[in-house]
This record gives sequence, structure tokens and C-alpha cells, in this order.
Amino acid sequence: MTTTTEPNDTGSDGGGESLLTVLLALAANAAVAVLKLVAGLVTGSGAMLSEAAHSLGDCSTEIFLLVALRRSTKQADRLHPFGYGKARYFWSLVAAGMIFVLGGAFSAYEGLHTILNTDDLGQESPTVAYLVLAGSAVLEGISLAQGIRQARGAAADGNRSFRAYLRNPDDPTVKSVVLEDSAALIGLTLAGLGVGLHHLTGSAVWDGLASLAISALLVAVAFTLVRTCAGLLIGRQADPRLIGEIIAMLEREDEVLDVVDVLTMQLGAGRVLLCARVDFIDTYTSGDLERACVRMAADLEMAFPVLVEIFLEPVPRTDADLRENVRARYGRAMADPA
Repeated sequence: MTTTTEPNDTGSDGGGESLLTVLLALAANAAVAVLKLVAGLVTGSGAMLSEAAHSLGDCSTEIFLLVALRRSTKQADRLHPFGYGKARYFWSLVAAGMIFVLGGAFSAYEGLHTILNTDDLGQESPTVAYLVLAGSAVLEGISLAQGIRQARGAAADGNRSFRAYLRNPDDPTVKSVVLEDSAALIGLTLAGLGVGLHHLTGSAVWDGLASLAISALLVAVAFTLVRTCAGLLIGRQADPRLIGEIIAMLEREDEVLDVVDVLTMQLGAGRVLLCARVDFIDTYTSGDLERACVRMAADLEMAFPVLVEIFLEPVPRTDADLRENVRARYGRAMADPA
């Protein structure tokens, strides 16, 4: 026996705030990219040109994140009965790839080109670079503050720490903005060191080393985001604390003898699929169990708005194959004595 609930809009996926966060990041990065490019051309600094590529890559990333936000809001249809929530994960994965290609790869090229170029013509107008770096830091800081504010709010809503939320978010667009802007501020520091040491020593090698450091930073950020998005696309379970609360709620029901198995999957930001296999007390009739499943599904949906698909399946906890499958997945069978 299975009961399902229709997808609802009660789960807060942070769509409106995520849109604001991404748009603010896009505006900041577009302005910063222009400033850095001008500074790089005026000063001849490879580190500044690398930072311009960094910001250009971030702009491309934000465009893909906007696509992710828009595509993920499409309603479920016959071809995609669970909706398009995972589109946010796919386009966030593409955005992470753009960080690697437009930011990391170009910065590595610029760094090697600067170091290997024997025709060191010196540095012109380093003051321009310093002013641009300072202005860029202000803009990036504003964008980072918005990203952190949203991430903290999402973490608080899920009773999780800020660090725990960033490790395993259900909305990778927020993590993308926070990591990008954090990397941007670190990159500005590295570029400033490169420009400053070039200015003091007259050697462009420092500029090149700064570019290589920026490249390594961007590759690390891209790799982190790819891992996050890949895990969500493959089908990551919901927050373990949510699963524990669901099990506890089901086990309090009069008709339930034991919860045998619980399967969850993130369907999108603020959207979770739940399949619970439950051993019901045998004295209840099939009609009683049907009504109980409908009631329990409604109660679960009310208690946990993120649950947009709920399946309750009656099973015997003595089924050896099922218990072995649960043990293989979780290390123990849920119906085992505590």
C-alpha cells in the first residue's frame, strides 16, 4: 500500500532570496571585471589580468546560476513527474566548470606566460592597480555579505550550523556565491601581493606567481562545487536529523509496530522525497491501514513542509532480504533493537 502527496509550494527553497543573491553577485562581478581589465591593461600586470579573467568567469557562473534558478521552478509534468528541481544542481555543475575554464585555466596560462617571458618591461602605474583592488574588495564584500546572510538563514531554518550547511547544502547556488566571493577576496589579496612585490623588486616573476596562486585557488573552488553538485545529482539523502525526526514521528503512531526502512532524496532546494517502509500491527484491517497511511502522510507533510513526495509502504520487519538490504545501506537494520 502506498500513499503519495502532491508537490506543494510550502517548502521554502529560498528561490526569491537566491535570485537576489545571484543578481547582486553578478552586478558586483561585472563591475569588478571591467575595473580589473582596465587596471591590467594600464599596468601590464599579469595578476590583474588573471583577476579580470577570474571575475569574468564569475559573471559566467552567475548567468548559469540564474538559468539554474529559473529552470528548477518548472512544474512537474508527464516526462518529469518529480519536477525540475534538480535542474538547479545540473546548471550549478556547469557553472563550476566555467570557474575552472575561464578562471583557473586562463590564470595558469597568464602566470606561466609572465614567468617565462624574458622581455620584462616593468610595471606602469601600480597606483591604478591598488585603487582597483581596493574598490573591487568593497564590491565583492557586499556580495559576500548577502551570500553569508542567506546561508546563515538557511542553516538556521534547518537547525544546522553555518559550516554544516555549506558542506552539504540543498541549494548549491548559495554555496557557489559564498565560495566565489570568498575566493575573490583571497584572489584580490594575492593579486595585491603580486603587484606590490613587482613594484618593490622590479621583477614580474612575482606577478606570475600570484597568477598561478589565483589559478590554484579557482581550481580548488571549482572542484569543491563540482563535488557538491555531483552528490546532489546522483541522489543525496536528506539531512540525517530530518530522517531521525521522521522515524520518531512514525514510531509514535498507534498503528505502527516499527519503522523498517526510510529512503529519502533531495529533489531540489527545499524539496525532499520520502519512502518509508513500515511494519504495521497485524490486527488492523486493510481499510484501517489505508486511512492511517493517508493521515500519516498528511501529518508528515504538515510537520515537514520540505516533504513534497511521501510514500508509505507496509512491510513485515521479519523479511530477511529487506533487513539485509537496510543493513548493507546503513550498517544496521532500523528494526533492530536499540
